[in-house]
Amino acid sequence: MSEPSIFTRILNGDIPGEILLETDDVFAIRDINPQAPLHVLVIPKSEQFRDVTELAAGDPGLMAKMVAAAKEIADEHANGEYRLIFNNGASVAQSVFHVHAHVLGNLEENKLVGF
Repeated sequence: MSEPSIFTRILNGDIPGEILLETDDVFAIRDINPQAPLHVLVIPKSEQFRDVTELAAGDPGLMAKMVAAAKEIADEHANGEYRLIFNNGASVAQSVFHVHAHVLGNLEENKLVGF
């Protein structure tokens, strides 16, 4: 059995993290290395899917719940405007292989750092 991901450990309270939103299926935390004034990760509670391709094929309903959570975060923190980014593979900066979406908002002059 593999070790829980860092996201599961945050959800379980094993390591600190600021949970901004939690539903039955997903939760959202602030990114520890923000690339925008608002940079939040939306994460399924299940570790079943490693990346967005697996998620889209295996549970499109869960993917829709992630997008709905991203919108809720953006509505509360960024006037409803946001960018949603999924990294899919190590060579494009996916470092945790527990699918997650980056919600970026409050961007100045549409500039992104690190993406």
